[in-house]
Amino acid sequence: VQLQASGGGLVQAGGSLRLSCAASGRTFSNYVMGWFRQAPEKEREFVAAISWSRGTTYYADSVKGRFTISRDNAKNTVYLQMNSLKPEDTAVYHCAARGFGVLGIATTTDDYRYWGQGTQVTVSS
Repeated sequence: VQLQASGGGLVQAGGSLRLSCAASGRTFSNYVMGWFRQAPEKEREFVAAISWSRGTTYYADSVKGRFTISRDNAKNTVYLQMNSLKPEDTAVYHCAARGFGVLGIATTTDDYRYWGQGTQVTVSS
């Protein structure tokens, strides 16, 4: 599967952005999808993940209550709605997919097989 993330930009603290990740290739609904982020000089960290069609979700504590992950399998797209943004949310955001048919939400980079190129999110104070 190929992944293309978009929707990043510059926003003031307290603002909102919605990231999109368009997928192409095999049946999108059979992939667990995740969002990760990487700030300068820091390791890539888990943000959120969503299961197959039922849409079970899981979030990092740092974004819980502010970010919402969702998916539209008919459009082969996963979204990350980000509200109440903080300067510490500044990072390059990557979408990722686990292997085809692999079940279970995962929070580590090693558990994801496919990665998009990333989109920059900058939150000013």
